[in-house]
This record gives sequence, structure tokens and C-alpha cells, in this order.
Amino acid sequence: MERWTGRVALVTGASVGIGAAVARALVQHGMKVVGCARSVDKIEKLAAECQSAGYPGTLIPYKCDLSNEEEILSMFSAIKTLHQGVDVCINNAGLARPEPLLSGKTEGWRTMIDVNVMAVSICTREAYQSMKERNIDDGHIININSMNGHSVVPQSVVHFYSATKYAVTALTEGLRQELREAKTHIRATDVLCFFSSVYLQDLWKQDLLLNFMIMTLRELLQPMRAFGVSKLKIWLTLSYMSSVPHLMYRLEIYR
Repeated sequence: MERWTGRVALVTGASVGIGAAVARALVQHGMKVVGCARSVDKIEKLAAECQSAGYPGTLIPYKCDLSNEEEILSMFSAIKTLHQGVDVCINNAGLARPEPLLSGKTEGWRTMIDVNVMAVSICTREAYQSMKERNIDDGHIININSMNGHSVVPQSVVHFYSATKYAVTALTEGLRQELREAKTHIRATDVLCFFSSVYLQDLWKQDLLLNFMIMTLRELLQPMRAFGVSKLKIWLTLSYMSSVPHLMYRLEIYR
């Protein structure tokens, strides 16, 4: 993580849950983190906590409605002006609406597409362009995905949501291919989270480099909190995964 010290990360949906925990973890490792959400009250509180704790990095709250492209572009413009640009983009924000395919409201479908698909695509494009114009060749774009992006469960209220998450899976693979064609070392990572009510079992396994790494996480043999999940996830993606470009990794995290 040392090479990321002082560099800029954008974390969307940073006000609560995994997004907030990711932002905190990166600040702990010395990064300048722009945390965005529709409401920044909780991010401002988190920023104050990070400062009081003496973390070497900085958390910068930014109010942004990710369903509005103009606000996203304005955010990237502000980051360029104030912090030069984005080195790491973590597309964490996402939402689900209980709108079945046979009876759901169009408005709910559109909202999920705007946030779960369009915002991810726009942030990815703008982050890449920010890296490219500054000749950043070691950046990282991380999409926080879901089990629903890899499996359709027999629950009608999540079927459309699942479609948007399948889109994230396809977008990340497409991004990997385009980055390879561009002959850049910027990485693309798809992080798959599966949340259940059970405890983590003896081993947590992830298929990085043909299952080369099998880690025993004794500290996670308790109900996993968002912070524990995010600290592990970001450490793996920004450290281990940065060594091999143009592979799309899937991390499966259970709690």
C-alpha cells in the first residue's frame, strides 16, 4: 500500500456501509479520498473521526447525485482542479428497488439503471481519462459487485436489480479488454460480495492466480462487520492484484 500514499481515490456511496469502511481504510493508508454521496453529513462526520484518529490520509466529502451526469462531471472537474485527478476509482454506490419484471414501476427500473449501470460507466470513463491525461499507468478501477451479478435467485423483487449487476460484470470484463487493447497497466477489478447471516468458516478462498493464494482469516471467524470486509477487500485489490495487469479478478467475501 505504500505506493498509494498521497494519491487520490474516489469512493462512491461513501456515506454508509462498505463505502464508508473503504474510505476509512484508504485514509488510514495515507490516501486522499474523495467520498461522494447524495448527502455528505455522515461523510463529514467520518472525515472528522479520521482526522481525530490521526490517520495520515485525508477524507474529502463531496455531495453528488450519481443519477445526474452533470453532477458527476462537475465532481471530476472539481477533483482535477483541487487534486489533479483520480488515481483509484472505486465504484461502490448501488441501490435496489423491489420492482419485479412483471409488475415493477418503470421509474424504479430507471433509477437502478442510472445508479448501478450508467453512473458506474460514467465514473469509469472519467477516471480513465483523468489517468490518461496525466500519464498515470498504474491506476485502478474497482467495481463493487454482488452475487446477484453472477446468479439469478428465485425472488422476483430482485430480478431487475440482478440484471443491473450482471451489467456490472460485463462492464468490468469489457473494461479489462479495452485496457489491454490500449496497452495500459491500469487495472480493472470486479469485487463480488456475498452477504449471509452465517459466520465465516475456516477458510476464505479467492481464485487469484489460479487459486495460488489461500488465506486463513482467523480474525474473521466472527460475524463480519463492514469494516472488516472492506479492509480485507481493498488491501487485496490494491496490493496483490496490482502486480498482474489485464486480468479480471473476482473476490468472494462471506459474512
